[in-house]
Amino acid sequence: MTTYYSKDHEWISVEGGTATVGITSYAQQQLGDVVYVETPEAGKSLSQGDEAAVVESVKAASEVYAPIDGEVTEGNEALADEPAKVNEDPEGAAWFWKMTVADEGQLADLMDEAAYKAYVDTL
Repeated sequence: MTTYYSKDHEWISVEGGTATVGITSYAQQQLGDVVYVETPEAGKSLSQGDEAAVVESVKAASEVYAPIDGEVTEGNEALADEPAKVNEDPEGAAWFWKMTVADEGQLADLMDEAAYKAYVDTL
């Protein structure tokens, strides 16, 4: 499994032809206490950069964007009942959706963990 990061603070872990997407620890720290999450429905077709999910905190509401093209295979419905999970385990149990990988070449547009950490240090 390989994990990539976007400049919009999404992470995407790819295993085979399936990707799992969520927001980074940095993103949830910036948001503060998460109070609402809306994830995409299975079957939704996404293009890289599309708004795919919404996360709201006591501070702000933010869109979560699709880091690559693909079709949603599953939304993490547990987050609707327990949005605080995003603060507890943003890069684990609080994934937002799973999707197919339509174009593996798009992964080259994303950063690895070291590059993402260097990017965050500039913010």
